[in-house]
Amino acid sequence: MQRVCTAAEAIFYFDTFFKGSNGNTLKPNRNCNLTSWVSGCEPGWACRTPSNEPADLENSQVIPSRTNACQPCCEGFFCPRGLTCMIPCPLGSHCPVAKLNDQTGICEPYSYQLPPGKQNHTCGGANVWADIRSSGEVFCSAGSYCPTTVQKEPCSKGHYCRTGSTSEKRCFKLTSCNSSTSTQDLHAYGIMLIVATVTLLLIIYNCSDQVLTTRERRLAKAREAAARSARETAKARKRWIAAKNAAKKHASELQSHISQKFSFKKSTKDPEELKILDRTRFEEDEDLYAPVYTSASSESLSSSAASKGQMHEIEDDIEKHDIFDVSSHDRKSKGHTTKGKQPHTNSQIFKYAYAELEKEKAKQEENKNLTFSGVVSMATNPETRKRPLIEVSFKDLTLTLKGKDKHLLRCVTGKIKPGRITAVMGPSGAGKTTFISALAGKAMGCKMTGLILINGKNESIRSYRKIIGYVPQDDIVHGNLTVEENLWFNAKCRLPAHLSKPDKVLVVERVIEALGLQMVRDSLVGTVEKRGISGGQRKRVNVGLEMVMEPSLLILDEPTSGLDSASSLQLLRALRHEALEGVNICMVLHQPSYSLFQMFDDLVLLAKGGFTVYHGSAKKAEQYFAGLGIHVPDRVNPPDHFIDILEGIVKPSQSSGVNYKELPVRWMLHNGYPVPPELQQTAARISMPSASPDLSDGISPHAGIDERSFAGELWQDVRTTVEIHRDTIRHNFLKFKDLSSRRTPGVLWQYRYFLGRLGKQRMREAKVQATDYLILLLAGACLGTIGKTGEENFGAIGYTYTIIAVSLLCKIAALRSFSLDKLQYLRERASGMSSLAYFLAKDTIDHFNTVIKPLVYLSMFFFFTNPRSSFAENYVVLLCLVYCVTGIGYAFAIFFHPGSAQLWSVLVPVVLTLVATRTQDNEVLKKISNLCYPKWALEAFVIANAKKYYGVWLITRCGALMKSDYNLHEWTLCIGILILTGIISRLIAFFGMITFRKK
Repeated sequence: MQRVCTAAEAIFYFDTFFKGSNGNTLKPNRNCNLTSWVSGCEPGWACRTPSNEPADLENSQVIPSRTNACQPCCEGFFCPRGLTCMIPCPLGSHCPVAKLNDQTGICEPYSYQLPPGKQNHTCGGANVWADIRSSGEVFCSAGSYCPTTVQKEPCSKGHYCRTGSTSEKRCFKLTSCNSSTSTQDLHAYGIMLIVATVTLLLIIYNCSDQVLTTRERRLAKAREAAARSARETAKARKRWIAAKNAAKKHASELQSHISQKFSFKKSTKDPEELKILDRTRFEEDEDLYAPVYTSASSESLSSSAASKGQMHEIEDDIEKHDIFDVSSHDRKSKGHTTKGKQPHTNSQIFKYAYAELEKEKAKQEENKNLTFSGVVSMATNPETRKRPLIEVSFKDLTLTLKGKDKHLLRCVTGKIKPGRITAVMGPSGAGKTTFISALAGKAMGCKMTGLILINGKNESIRSYRKIIGYVPQDDIVHGNLTVEENLWFNAKCRLPAHLSKPDKVLVVERVIEALGLQMVRDSLVGTVEKRGISGGQRKRVNVGLEMVMEPSLLILDEPTSGLDSASSLQLLRALRHEALEGVNICMVLHQPSYSLFQMFDDLVLLAKGGFTVYHGSAKKAEQYFAGLGIHVPDRVNPPDHFIDILEGIVKPSQSSGVNYKELPVRWMLHNGYPVPPELQQTAARISMPSASPDLSDGISPHAGIDERSFAGELWQDVRTTVEIHRDTIRHNFLKFKDLSSRRTPGVLWQYRYFLGRLGKQRMREAKVQATDYLILLLAGACLGTIGKTGEENFGAIGYTYTIIAVSLLCKIAALRSFSLDKLQYLRERASGMSSLAYFLAKDTIDHFNTVIKPLVYLSMFFFFTNPRSSFAENYVVLLCLVYCVTGIGYAFAIFFHPGSAQLWSVLVPVVLTLVATRTQDNEVLKKISNLCYPKWALEAFVIANAKKYYGVWLITRCGALMKSDYNLHEWTLCIGILILTGIISRLIAFFGMITFRKK
């Protein structure tokens, strides 16, 4: 005990070591200095304290005098140079007595030499314990284990021993471990995990696709069977009606014949009897199924009774075709089925829907081809469904482009009425789309003046958006969904929440049949890369998305573009049927055919500059223009002729004295509307026909334009951009009172619907997902081979590569979640669907990748690097990392365009990782690195691995952690910061999604 270091000497050694010395040279002290250098000061030697001064091992203040009886250091201890005491070697080290190598003069296995000039000095024990770089000879070598500091045993077969091991560890099954090996070969487990992961993914994707296919096939069979049953029932009803009418006629004739045969007065009849017969005949007409009781014999009436019995049998047979009562369907109450007989199976639901469709077809046949009498009959039919009526009127509606003072619409006055189809036409640049956008409350970046009244009240159109349908000019539909899935999703999210599933199915089936989409209902719509349905069918699906929500106001932007005449006529017939239910329909059209033009009720004709040329009945348009001297030539389509005149292609006749630029002013004067100041001169000229004609419109082409400097124009553009963004944010966050009286499904139900839709979409993107996993596998194998776990840095290099690679790959994959369907989201949000449900469903579906991708990557990386930390610890850190970078990827996808988002996804992981790993000499970078997620991910990886190093590794571990400014007890903090970063990035992404709208 007299040679063992006291606490003061141990503190002196470790304090000097951690302040920059490598442990081989210590500072001068009481026993070893320039004036006192005994043999115990040499490496591997130690001395005793004087016998009268016993050493106090717990004394941490004073180094005792220790210069007596200097001898070689004992086995299991190390004696540093410049310190005359022994320190016990830690566990995992091997500290035998050194032996002199005569050839090199080095005391092996250590690296010190004998002091010159001291012949009696021999090799002592170990001389230093520091990090593995400067004192690796003290560490128990790889392939061996040291149960004590003086005992070293080779690893037996079936076991492996890492550097600094105190015991041998048994190798896992299916691994090859020879004797004296330092690692176990885990490649077999990696291959097994890869095979299991790939097999699981193949099963999931193939089975899920098979489930979708099987489900669609079963639904198709149930639907076909229901349609066939409904057609058979309809045919049976027709036969029954025909038989009933024939029996009724036969019974009437037979009764007339019997009454004449048994009458006592052939020529004249008693008036009272006539009354009785008439009454009998009337009662018979009222109740055709009741037996007829007369004074005639039973033999005479046997044929009549047989006929009536046959009618009863037919009726009973018809009723047997109905599984549930469909006649009790209340059309006025939005089609709620009878309580207690609610269909619940697919067969019953389809049977109900197709039975109703056959009834509607039968009623339409009564008003065949929608003639005038048919329209009146259907419009006055009390069973025809009526929706909430919306009348939109506008007065002096003017839209001016902000920052440019350019008028897009000018002094437009009129109204669009429910139950009528209004066509908006005009040449290019007349403001047709701007006009309907203003009516729908979608005009952004414009200053609007004038009034828009809803049902005569000055209310925002957005208060009625739940019952307003807007069909954009572009076909914004989901290409990786079928036609029916697109329509069915919109029906579930936008129809009233109280509407039962059978009634929703009825609405969807009605729209599919009205638009002629029966043959492609189970076909994918298609995208640019993958061919789907035709362009005309896609256009009809685009219209059907708004029809399935049963709107009261339907606004369409060029719905017939890309359609042939037959498809356009079919679409107009479907819209005509909607108008019969009270829907206010307004659409923009380009040169419709004459047959289509005849189906419109009203016409809004706009000229260039956004002026109204005509607004009124479509059938009176020719009469109005004829009054101006503009006659439609024979065999010329009236709308084509009007647009050619407004374009200036066709000149009005000279006898009319009308210039096409005067037409807006003539319409204002015709209706008594106020004339804008810039058109007063034209109005005065029209009012004075004797004045010489002036082909100009009275407006200087440069009137109202003031010359600005470059700085002034730049400042104006900046102001305009800020105002547009401000208006966009206000438009997105401003709340309006809901006046539609329709309660649609809430956020949780919409979240469920979005989840189902996204699940189908991801199942159909199996190849893309498989490509992502394959890239991760290759990355794990390459980085696992390159970045082998270094014992001195606890695998920091390999983990750094991992953070960069996983961040880059997962961010780019996350971009697809929000970059590919921005337009679809904007349309759904504008229709009133929940943005929160949409975002949460996207994030929830991506959690599958968040869980699987770390497993795929580690299946290669972990078994190539074979770190000391467990697979579970690495998986948890990588799981949190993927969750974090996925949220950042969401933000990039929402705030940037696709090209810029991909560039940011590549640059950010590399730059942030470099900042996080280069903080040793820069305090500013050290503070910045605390805001970088790679710093916390790398710290979590290193800490999890460093915890498995103990004993002889303590100094190495402590030095490495201090150098990187890591704390061994902050693993949970690192995990929490990664999760928090993921949550914050998702909140930022959601805020950006509901705030900003990219072009």
